Amino acid sequence: MPVAIVTGASEGFGRALAEDLAKDGWDLVIDARHAGRLQATATALAAYGTMVHALVGDIADAGHRQALMGAVESLGRLDLLVNNASTLGPTPLPDLASFPIEDLAGVYRVNVLAPLAIIQLALPVLVASKGSIVNVTSDAAVEAYEGWGGYGSSKAALEQVSQVLAAEQPGVRVYSFDPGDMRTRMHQDAFPGEDISDRPAPTTVVPALRRLLRNAPPSGRYRASELLDSQLSERQHPESM
Repeated sequence: MPVAIVTGASEGFGRALAEDLAKDGWDLVIDARHAGRLQATATALAAYGTMVHALVGDIADAGHRQALMGAVESLGRLDLLVNNASTLGPTPLPDLASFPIEDLAGVYRVNVLAPLAIIQLALPVLVASKGSIVNVTSDAAVEAYEGWGGYGSSKAALEQVSQVLAAEQPGVRVYSFDPGDMRTRMHQDAFPGEDISDRPAPTTVVPALRRLLRNAPPSGRYRASELLDSQLSERQHPESM
């Protein structure tokens, strides 16, 4: 069975992706900071007959990252690492001119340094399986939105990490995946008091990432909307495939 680590998998896009992988027979190592939601996710995934290791903890903690890799070792391989866990930082989102530096450092610890740290640990087994790394990013990494300087700059840094890793590690594919806006707790936190029910559910975005993994194009930055559009085009014009 293929094996994946999906961080931040107790809800939102992480849970939707983990469930889709479980349906296809993947064994999973998942984590989150909220024990109750993570256990509920693990129970739901196990119903598909897959092996699930669910570890409560913070991806920014070195001991927790080691525990994740210990679970991978027990499964014997690793084919996919999805760095999905991230943080917005303080909300309402502060302007950069008033962003507390310690809080900004915390955003970078979770959104940049922790993904790189788990990648460093996982690289030997990913190279052995010719596996893939997916770093979940955002349009805030490439567009300048007021109030999004902390989160957006951290995702921009993560994208540069992804590009350099791709150049240095040709034995694995390294993807920056931009899912676009989704109806998630994090997105709601960014817009307190606003109705975000018009945003797509995470389950509607998962097929874009699965398509990316299935087709295995070269390392790079990929947007869910473009992947979904190309999938629709192929369905409408199968003779061109």
